[in-house]
Amino acid sequence: MLRNLAFVVGYAVIQVLSTTASVWAADFGTAEEAKAMLEKAVAAVKEDKAKALDMFNNGGGGFKDRDLYLFCANASDGIITAQPYMNKGKQLRDIKGKHGAPFGETIMQNATEGTIKETTYWWPRPGSDEPFEKETLYTKVGDQICGVLPGTYVRLWHKADMLNALTNVRFWGQSGH
Repeated sequence: MLRNLAFVVGYAVIQVLSTTASVWAADFGTAEEAKAMLEKAVAAVKEDKAKALDMFNNGGGGFKDRDLYLFCANASDGIITAQPYMNKGKQLRDIKGKHGAPFGETIMQNATEGTIKETTYWWPRPGSDEPFEKETLYTKVGDQICGVLPGTYVRLWHKADMLNALTNVRFWGQSGH
């Protein structure tokens, strides 16, 4: 009986996590989607930089999807050349996370052509003052540094990984144990 109870409780927990993850997936982009968007942006900049920056600024061409959106800055001086919400024309180097991490400076110093990198910092969700850990993917393409600013926060990406691990858990009484 105890085994059956453990199975039922475990199953219920997995169902709740699965439902919660599905809701997150509908509202937030994933790390894989952020990387794919950045790779698509690199190709767009290489093909026609002016057109690409215009699309990034207005979110066209699939460059704004749920909470994922593109930014670019001049690699030489750090002036933000594309961003659909704010900061266009501002200095990327001056942007700091809510705990003081100089993530703009980090991006400027570390962006490398042909390599996608990531930086982590703390930033509040829209409509909130509470900062959460956030990751941004970025790279250098020509004279631009471009990145995907996900509104997706580290905890959400890692919770999806945790859910994947939990769905493989077997409980007492199930075959395989």
